Amino acid sequence: MTDTPYDTGLDKNPANFQPLTPLTLLERAASVFPDRTAIVHGPLRRTYAEFYARCRRLGSALAKRGIGLGDTVSAVLANTPAMLECHYGVPMAGAVLNTINTRLDAAVIAFQFDHAETKVLIVDREFSRVVKEALALCKAKPLVIDYHDPEFSGAGERLGGIEYEDFVAGGDPAFAWKMPDDEWDAIALNYTSGTTGDPKGVVYHHRGAYLLAIGNVLTGAMGRHPVYLWTLPMFHCNGWCFPWTLSVVAGTHVCLRQVRARAMYDAIAQHKVTHLCGAPIVMSTLLNAPAEEKKPLPHTVEFFTAAAPPPEAVLAAMKAAGFNVTHVYGLTETYGPATTNEWHREWDALPPNEQAAKKARQGVRYVPLEALDVLDPETMKPVPRDGETLGEVMFRGNVVMKGYLKNKASTEKAFEGGWFHSGDLGVMHPDGYVQLKDRSKDIIISGGENISSIEVEDALYKHPAVQAAAVVAKPDDKWGETPCAFVELKPGAKATPEELVAWCRTNLAGYKVPRFVVFAELPKTSTGKIQKFKLREMAKGV
Repeated sequence: MTDTPYDTGLDKNPANFQPLTPLTLLERAASVFPDRTAIVHGPLRRTYAEFYARCRRLGSALAKRGIGLGDTVSAVLANTPAMLECHYGVPMAGAVLNTINTRLDAAVIAFQFDHAETKVLIVDREFSRVVKEALALCKAKPLVIDYHDPEFSGAGERLGGIEYEDFVAGGDPAFAWKMPDDEWDAIALNYTSGTTGDPKGVVYHHRGAYLLAIGNVLTGAMGRHPVYLWTLPMFHCNGWCFPWTLSVVAGTHVCLRQVRARAMYDAIAQHKVTHLCGAPIVMSTLLNAPAEEKKPLPHTVEFFTAAAPPPEAVLAAMKAAGFNVTHVYGLTETYGPATTNEWHREWDALPPNEQAAKKARQGVRYVPLEALDVLDPETMKPVPRDGETLGEVMFRGNVVMKGYLKNKASTEKAFEGGWFHSGDLGVMHPDGYVQLKDRSKDIIISGGENISSIEVEDALYKHPAVQAAAVVAKPDDKWGETPCAFVELKPGAKATPEELVAWCRTNLAGYKVPRFVVFAELPKTSTGKIQKFKLREMAKGV
């Protein structure tokens, strides 16, 4: 305690200091609006009182199994009520929630089970095949809990000895869950694929999750009781923290298993959806839907998009369709979006092309983020604010991850100089708005999913006919970006683009497979380094 004239003689105590955690947000919503609809899923409706009680049951049931502080509970689930319950029930037991990308292959999922030391696994029947394969590959032997969603009409093998509903029913709805001892305690673990293709485990803490949840409310201008449609996967950065955000304003979660145009329009019309998030592919799906699947919007719907900025024509079409698009930017390491393209009303008077140029920028920091800048990574000094000088986009604040799990070297490198290094190259405009220009790690963002170009290149190099390969992002109106492979064949060797695509499909998750394969001599520097910036230009004409 520092000795100043304002010292009161009283240290921090439970009466004047509590650790920040998003768990209190649900408790408040349930106490203030117990009868308010919290979750909609097909015919199912759950109030906030019911939602809170079920989360407490889940926390209690986990605690009865000995799950507690620092234990990992992995979830391979679609956007369902169970996934929402995991976001509260798991940390209520003191454990850490690890939401796993349902599109990954078995080998990567097995790696994550082992690296996270998964103690409990909750798995949706739809994903039982790949999870069964992953369990056979990994060393971890978690308690497996099967979730059978009534909205899933397909088949799926039962992998565990207990059903999710039975497991939850065994818990106490009045479970006296404990606040974290320290707001710095881990609440979630999210894996991000680095340039080597090896996932890094990003650790979130309670404080950051709470603050980003509040930041979403402010950035989205979410008034009381919004209706949020789940088009963004909850496995992605914990759904940008929106599972916790909606409790702030006692909003309604409208769950959606599959992102299909008819289902989205039906949900928006029936439930009067006010907000949704998604990659450019979600916009394309909405705009390109057949006329018979579209329905008039009940009001202007707020749409938050990240990844590559939408083309001018797409922005105009979304506006005409009744959506107001806000461009945000962030990384897994920043709990999802941590910058937003704050719009100035006077920009509405600009010509459409100038408005599009403004919209393409990643923008300024979220309210809970203390600092955002573009720095020279060598000197750690800010680049000139001229909109031209390249530097690395860096973050500093409470909504930056705790670090990488079991990876001290990568953690220290990411935080060199007291800033989090994003690895993204950008410029700072005179008005303080950041704009990305390139990705130093050559990550391709397709449909909101990060694809490591090196991982795809590694798969191509394993083909016996391939001598050299380079994969870059090709702009795509539907996906934002898509992988484009440039390949040199070995002398005398033969292969077709279709053959190489099929080869990649057997070695990679489907969304990582190149959509275009071009046979060409790869441009190189005098030292033999492939010049990817030239390939990116070439890819635009493919």
